[in-house]
Amino acid sequence: WVLHEGFLGVFGADAGVTLETYKSVGKENQSFDGATGGWFGVTDKYWGTAVIPQANVNYDARFSHFTDGRPRYQADYSDNAALTIAPGQSADLKTMVFAGAKETNTLTAYENQYNIRLFDRMIDWGWLWFITKPLFQLMDFIYHQVGNFGVAILITTVIIKLIFFPLASKQYASMANMKRMQPKMTELKEQYGDDRMGLQKAMMELYKKEKINPVAGCWPMLIQIPIFFALYKVLYVTIEMRHAPFFGWIQDLSAPDPTSLFNLFGLLPWSVPSILMIGAWPIIMGITMWIQMRMNPTPPDKTQAMIFNWMPVVFTYMLAQFPAGLVIYYAWNNTLSILQQSIIMKRHGVKIELFDNLKGVFRKKKPASE
Repeated sequence: WVLHEGFLGVFGADAGVTLETYKSVGKENQSFDGATGGWFGVTDKYWGTAVIPQANVNYDARFSHFTDGRPRYQADYSDNAALTIAPGQSADLKTMVFAGAKETNTLTAYENQYNIRLFDRMIDWGWLWFITKPLFQLMDFIYHQVGNFGVAILITTVIIKLIFFPLASKQYASMANMKRMQPKMTELKEQYGDDRMGLQKAMMELYKKEKINPVAGCWPMLIQIPIFFALYKVLYVTIEMRHAPFFGWIQDLSAPDPTSLFNLFGLLPWSVPSILMIGAWPIIMGITMWIQMRMNPTPPDKTQAMIFNWMPVVFTYMLAQFPAGLVIYYAWNNTLSILQQSIIMKRHGVKIELFDNLKGVFRKKKPASE
């Protein structure tokens, strides 16, 4: 679901990219007959090989698995047209071969220089390639200006936040309006009690009267999910990110944070099991997520409140195994969102719940007898 490793090719001037796994070819060889133009080959995460026949040659290609002798996988082709060479004459046949690192700028340069259609798609940009590749190109441009891919991620995050600022403003404005209506909603709940149908109808009338769309706050978040996934793809599949350092202990943005809370981030001489590798940056990300969630009132429902409290912990554990660059992006994005939400809420005259929520967390609870 995240990365294709195996066979791939573009068979014809109008064809898309064909992907075949080793497993599928191991079960049955794949043939592509009567193609003109295009290319085909084998790829893994960072490296690839490809054969590019002459643009005017009609050929049959195949992806095969052989078990005679040493088992092997193979991509090859044969020309369909017979070539007749008269005595004393000569003919040229030109086939290009690529083998090496899948550097984006190199593949794009070959695509343009030799008119090799979709040659840059040897990199698995995924279904969202129209977002993923431009996002990488933006980060790569910034990297060449600042000399650090981690800083490029931070600057790219700011640019993304600026692009989505109108949507985010609507999201936080909707949240602010919902908070302002909280006392009236509480009154309605007390008024209707167990009459859920009546309560729902009354709330819909309240939303209509106050011109509030309760779903408006969700759309900006949903729209930004493809950006999040595209950035994950960039960090995961591009060789430019491989071994790219940030600052301090992060020497590879494509790998997880190498530190762990359970050996005090390297102070204790203990090799931590991979399941307990929760580094400094995932913890920073979890703290920013926790603070962001505390910007809103605690849900009155106990189940929702429990989810509200445990979600940052779950995300901290999950993202600890993700590339450090993605975790840094998430932490920085949360920080910017906290600042943005504070400004918008203040502008709408809505109380920021953060400090009251923090006091509630750290305030010593009285015994039930009191």
